[in-house]
Amino acid sequence: MSGMIVAPQPEAVEQGAKVLVAGGNAFDAALACAWIQFLVDPHSCGVGGYLLLNCWLGRTAEPLPILDAPALAGSRVRPEMWESLVIGPNPGGWGFQLRDQVNEDGYRSICIPGTIRGLETIHSRWCSRPWPELMQPAIELAEEGWQVSASMATRWRDKPHYYETTSLRDKLAVTPEASRIYLRPDGSTPEAGDRLRNPDYGRTLQRLAREGPQDFYLGEMARDMTSDLEAHQSWITPEDLSGYQVRDEPPVVVSYRDLRIHTAPAPHGGTTLAAILNILEGYDLARLGHNSPAYVHLVSMAMKAAFADRNRYLGDPHSVEVPQEWLVSKERARQWREFIDSGKEITPFPVQTGSADTTHVSVVDRWGNRVSLTHSLGTSSGVITPGLGFMYNNSMINFQPFAGHPNSILAGKGRTTGMTPTIVSRSGKPILVLGAPGATRIVTAVLSVILNYVDFGMSVTEAVLAPRFDCQVDAIACQARIPEGVCAEVRKKHPIQRMPVSHGGFALVHAIGIDSESGALSGAADSGADGMALRVEDG
Repeated sequence: MSGMIVAPQPEAVEQGAKVLVAGGNAFDAALACAWIQFLVDPHSCGVGGYLLLNCWLGRTAEPLPILDAPALAGSRVRPEMWESLVIGPNPGGWGFQLRDQVNEDGYRSICIPGTIRGLETIHSRWCSRPWPELMQPAIELAEEGWQVSASMATRWRDKPHYYETTSLRDKLAVTPEASRIYLRPDGSTPEAGDRLRNPDYGRTLQRLAREGPQDFYLGEMARDMTSDLEAHQSWITPEDLSGYQVRDEPPVVVSYRDLRIHTAPAPHGGTTLAAILNILEGYDLARLGHNSPAYVHLVSMAMKAAFADRNRYLGDPHSVEVPQEWLVSKERARQWREFIDSGKEITPFPVQTGSADTTHVSVVDRWGNRVSLTHSLGTSSGVITPGLGFMYNNSMINFQPFAGHPNSILAGKGRTTGMTPTIVSRSGKPILVLGAPGATRIVTAVLSVILNYVDFGMSVTEAVLAPRFDCQVDAIACQARIPEGVCAEVRKKHPIQRMPVSHGGFALVHAIGIDSESGALSGAADSGADGMALRVEDG
């Protein structure tokens, strides 16, 4: 069997492929890729973030538990602390608007980072290459610099869509360190093709390579971080860092047609993906025709139904009761089909659809190990501790700011996410490894690719590149490649809006298909970003 790696950043994909060529396994390649992603996509992922891993070892008949290294609320938070600051749900779709954007930017938007503990766990359990070796290319890149991509330059120039939200450019003004590292002398952001260096980040990676991951949670680096965080009234204490632990969680597993879907449990997106697939299993989708008016409407109603449940009931099961078995049950799906078939209007519960930031890597190696790794900073807090070079997450924005909801703020609690690393199998053999960045739209994007691949017999490339739509609360949103004639028919039953994008805007799926007979691999990177799929041949 050959190997393959797919991710949104070409430099990172290439480094992961080099590791595969040199005899490393899928976990080695994923880590090497991630270290590069941290640098070239600094608002989406990094040392200050969190991760979720779905994996299946080549020698086993079932996937391993999901490895969750979540961003957790610091011990200084209180459930009701932000109630008086609420403006409302963010009309741009991500989180709640609070006065002064305290949950979006700055020190009080930061949750306890889990990425380094997560990478340490992956490395100790499954990697074959030394920790420093996998980090060395990223250390060199931080010092030597990399070329700013056109998409990164564009994201820095984009203005916020609503006056109460902040742009990525605004985040570079949150701390002097962010401005110093990422802005030109005249205050402008780098342009496509510019060379960008971050030697501070390189030194941080060197420390982690030399001292090991414990330095981040218990050592000198932990002291540097918590000194800065405490000086600026963040919610995180030294004890929060030193006591941080990853979680091993059973995957959500549901059948769909003749397949089994293995995906992420609460508080992540897999429960919602499973619920939608359960509903749609009762319909002959192929008969409706791909992206026909009937298909778009039916699938959208299944999405809307599952999100209505998600947004009422989903939270961190380590802190609140979550009826996950019921949410992903065939009986609940049957109830929703009856409701949808009756033509009744589904009453939504407010949801934040999410930012396109976050990143992902899918890898399959020659031994049949399969890795689907999603990792993130949210959209980043803009906070960089002097001398360390990396941004922290801004995951406090994802909590419900009012007490009494399953996703309300609580010390040590993880918030809901859309992260949905997924592996699809048939007769005990994985046939599809996929995931995406894009917050809760990850769920509907991963769904679309699975439906395209399974119900319509598309190749992996066709399944990833086909036009998409999303429905969670209000109107159906669709890419401009879905014709107005289709939308006009759908509009007779439900509001629908064509978005001003033909590619992207609906999460960025990166997938690998595995032929169940020959083991041949095929991969696809979403056309809404810069990514690529690289195959590595034996020998």
